[in-house]
Amino acid sequence: MNALPETPETAAPLTPEAAVIAPGASTALTDVPEPAAAEEPAPPAPAEDVAAGAGKAGHTDSWGELAKALFYALLIALVVRTFFFQPYNIPSGSMEGTLLVGDYLFVEKFAYGYSKFSFPWGRLLPSFDRVLERPPHRGDVIVFALPSDSSTVFIKRLIGLPGDRIQMLDGVLYLNDKPVPKVRVADFVEINPDGYEHHVAQYRETLPDGKSYLVLDAIADGPSDNTEVYVVPPGHYFMMGDNRDDSDDSRGVVGYLPAENLVGKAEFEFFSIDGNKTNWWSFWTWPWAVRYSRMFALID
Repeated sequence: MNALPETPETAAPLTPEAAVIAPGASTALTDVPEPAAAEEPAPPAPAEDVAAGAGKAGHTDSWGELAKALFYALLIALVVRTFFFQPYNIPSGSMEGTLLVGDYLFVEKFAYGYSKFSFPWGRLLPSFDRVLERPPHRGDVIVFALPSDSSTVFIKRLIGLPGDRIQMLDGVLYLNDKPVPKVRVADFVEINPDGYEHHVAQYRETLPDGKSYLVLDAIADGPSDNTEVYVVPPGHYFMMGDNRDDSDDSRGVVGYLPAENLVGKAEFEFFSIDGNKTNWWSFWTWPWAVRYSRMFALID
């Protein structure tokens, strides 16, 4: 008997397992991977944690900006102090009555160009020709490195240029054998810590080029009122303090000043305080010790 062809009605139904085998395909079974489980999104961080994190970042950034600002400020201050203006204070009375103890002033570093003494710790550098050199003028008030000890700086007035003849006779300054005019003005008054007033004879001296300034003569016929004749050698200057009887200058310890030792020209005062009226710990007395009239005053 002929076998009847299998009809669709008698065909075995496909089971889910069989459905994975395509007609004509190998009967070798392969594992069907299960669909990957969908990842659930992480729960949002609590609001207070987010705020705290933002606060820490902002705090760090603010400190970084502050450090950067301080660095730039210090860099600018160093450049200004080295090449342009340097502050100094007056510790002694050798320049009275032009400069007083307790005066604070700015010195123009580029006034005469630059030598090794223009720079911090410059005395440790080898000598070199002055850069952008400009000659000083008689009557300038100048800060300079002491020739015998370059770590010490002095401030005096320039009186003699190279080739000048300088002499003091009876308290009168002679420049190139001619007396410099000297006119008596109101006394310079010093007030001692105990309140006692001390009057000192004060004069206005005028150089040949018209430069005028105040000088003191504290001791009549003092040892500094009569000197030998000083002839200023080439490349040097002759410096004197305005307080003629109380100044270590070219008549003594300074000697002839080499041009290399010039640091800069004193230009103006920016602060002044009377140490006889206060001290650093009595801060409540500071306002009454400040010499307000001398603040931001030009130096003659």
